This record gives sequence, structure tokens and C-alpha cells, in this order.
Amino acid sequence: MGIRLENVDYVYAAGTAEEKKALDDINLKINDGEFIGLVGHTGSGKSTLTQLLNGLEKATSGNIYYEEKNIYDKGFSMKELRGNVGLVFQYPEHQLFEVSVIEDVKFGPKNLGLDNLEVEMRSFEALKMVGIGDDLLDASPFALSGGQKRRVAIAGVLAMKPKILILDEPMAGLDPAGRDEILELLAKLHRENDMTILLVSHSMDDVAKYVDRMIVMNDGKIVLDGEPRKVFKYQRELEEIGLGVPQATNVIHKLNVLGAGIEQECITPKEAADAIFNKYMKGNK
Repeated sequence: MGIRLENVDYVYAAGTAEEKKALDDINLKINDGEFIGLVGHTGSGKSTLTQLLNGLEKATSGNIYYEEKNIYDKGFSMKELRGNVGLVFQYPEHQLFEVSVIEDVKFGPKNLGLDNLEVEMRSFEALKMVGIGDDLLDASPFALSGGQKRRVAIAGVLAMKPKILILDEPMAGLDPAGRDEILELLAKLHRENDMTILLVSHSMDDVAKYVDRMIVMNDGKIVLDGEPRKVFKYQRELEEIGLGVPQATNVIHKLNVLGAGIEQECITPKEAADAIFNKYMKGNK
């Protein structure tokens, strides 16, 4: 049944000179099993929205329902919500604090009140899922590479066995190889575990390649919501709010301005390469 937001507002520093409306009348449904890309420029409300979804922040007004239960009702278990809706922060250093990798990953399941055996099993399974080997179990999380830190941070959330995994800019600061590793890991988690994933990203190319649904935010509002291929048709609107379209889409658009006449809608490099090949090379064989 997922998560549903109903007329949600969020105001920072309400009643002060610094008051700012970060979210404005958000109505949104996140369904089970979806892989969603949440995009928008800095200050659009993305991070605020993710923190509302697992109860780290509370809406100023409106309601949020998890499995059709209002999370603001008296008696609702926020502990249960945070066990089912896992949030991985943008910077792993904000999430890692234990003396070793294995102890860091154990922290979440321990706080769920699980017995020691279950904590151990979940932690080792989560580390295996993200590709962290036994040789790093006793290493300090802060001695790891950027990509390894991200994997350990993700493992710490996976060990709680969430139904929904939210990641706030998980590729920030990584080199291209590290970005690809994290994205392939997320795709595998979604594919093999039917996990609902909400990926916050600035990269239209990453979103185009991996997600099934895009949510575009601007000034605290949802301005576009749908399949990536449909959302990217609004190139002018996306550019007006400081975003844009994938490089492949832009290349085909520019070729068509020059008269190329390529009719395919391309959002990934492979699609663009195939379209160009079919237009200019296939017919010459």
C-alpha cells in the first residue's frame, strides 16, 4: 500500500523573520515496488520531503499515511515506521559513527530490539548484499573509500529490512565508476528484492537509465510526475526551473534542429546511438 501524503505543508522557522515554506500542499502516493527518481534544484524541497516520509520531521499541516495508517495518530509507532522506511543520508559521515564496519551496521537492528543472533544474521546479510567483504568487517568506517562508506551506510539501513529505501543524493562526490557501482547496486536491490526505492538525484542521466517514475519538484511543489520518457518531453519547462534533460535527449534534439529527422524518443546513450546508427548507417549497408 506504500505511503500517501495528503495536503502536506512544511514551514521552516514558522512565526519568525526566517519563515520559509519548504513544502506547499503536497499530494503524493508512493506505491509498493516502485523505483522513483525525485529531482529538483537545491532548495526545491526534496530533502525535506524525504525526512517527512520516515518521521524525522513533522509536517506543519496535512497528513501522511503509511500502509493507510496516519503516522500522526496517537499510538502510531514511529519506531515501526523508521524500521520500514529507511533513509540513507547524502553524506555517509552523517550516518557512520561506530568503531568498526560491523558494529555500525548492527546499530539499526539492535535498536529494533532484535535478539543478538538476528542482529548478526541481518548485519552480515546486508554487508554481503552491498558487496562489503569479511576483510573490512573490523575496519573503521572512516578509513574506507567514498564508495565503500556509501555501501556501509546503505547496509546499515538494509539490516533493518525496510520495505522502502530512500537515498538522498547517494552518488554525490563519487567518481563515475563509484556512481555506476551504487546505481547498479540499487537496481539489483529493486530487481531481486522487489524493494520500493526513492532516489533523490540531480542527474537526469542517472534517473533516465534506472527509474520507472520521476517526480520533479520546484519551490516546494510537485510540478511533474510520470514515466521518465513522458517527463522529458517537457524539456523547456525543465530548463526553466534549472534542470534539463539527459545528454542523449539533448543531442538528438540538437540534431533534429539541424534537420536530422530522427523520430525516436531517446533518453539513454544506447538509445541515441542506436537511433543515429539506424538513421545514417543501416540504410547505407
